[in-house]
Amino acid sequence: MKYLGAHMLEFPQHGDERGHLVIVEGQKDIPFDIKRIFYIYGSDESVVRGQHANRRTQFVLINVAGKCKVRVCDGKGNESVFLLNRPHTGIYLPCMVWKEMYDFSADSVLLCLASEHYDANEYIREYDEYLRIVDEEDK
Repeated sequence: MKYLGAHMLEFPQHGDERGHLVIVEGQKDIPFDIKRIFYIYGSDESVVRGQHANRRTQFVLINVAGKCKVRVCDGKGNESVFLLNRPHTGIYLPCMVWKEMYDFSADSVLLCLASEHYDANEYIREYDEYLRIVDEEDK
């Protein structure tokens, strides 16, 4: 399912009686080189994470344990909600989409792969500012 450029990904998985192995390679399984990896855990169902857009950074989010939901919107009235609940699937998020992660299960571990190193200046953390920027880019 593609939406606003955001879409689900399914990664190769290999397994036998010993367990499963999931492989994710930059520029192969995801459309960018991975420059930063971080993960979110210990959040409960009442917590909302993210609540920002990025000017340059693309992300792939993979819930390697448990589940969570990801709301994505484009600032033009379009939005979609994705459920991440399988460790061999993820969601690709292009730059300049607003994202919110929420409804975390107690065992959730959300792995985040980023196309850029952290730069606080490229984050848009106020939704009204995000809407203004999107509106200006459309003109």
